Amino acid sequence: MPTDPAVIVVDRFFAHHPSTVWDALTDPALHARWWAAGDVKPVVGHRFELDMGPWGKQPCEVLQADVDRVLRYRFGVGTLNTTITWKLTPERLGTRLTLTHEGFDLESPLGRRVFDGMQPGWPIVLATLDRALQDDASYVDPLQVTVS
Repeated sequence: MPTDPAVIVVDRFFAHHPSTVWDALTDPALHARWWAAGDVKPVVGHRFELDMGPWGKQPCEVLQADVDRVLRYRFGVGTLNTTITWKLTPERLGTRLTLTHEGFDLESPLGRRVFDGMQPGWPIVLATLDRALQDDASYVDPLQVTVS
């Protein structure tokens, strides 16, 4: 666990291959189904916006993209200025996804409000991702494919 109080860390096991979880994080159509619409792409330097509904469009910039391993981007560029890191670790017959959301300015009203909302919110978002992976037939998971 982090010692910095301005960091949120949530991890969850998904019974899906890392490439399936990676696709959910990096394919705009899939991403929109479980979190937010936006032109996310796993390309360092790529700038995009995530449509957070009532919280507006949040500008982002990809800082790191290691296929099936790590996606890291700045979130709320120019306002919130935080960083979101998605780390995928193969585990048993699936993937351990660790989300780290850091860089909150807890002294600012915006930083405090978003931190206080996302701390309980991120586990809900990851649960929504899990349901999307389980319920959506368009997700073709290599762990579920049988060879005759």
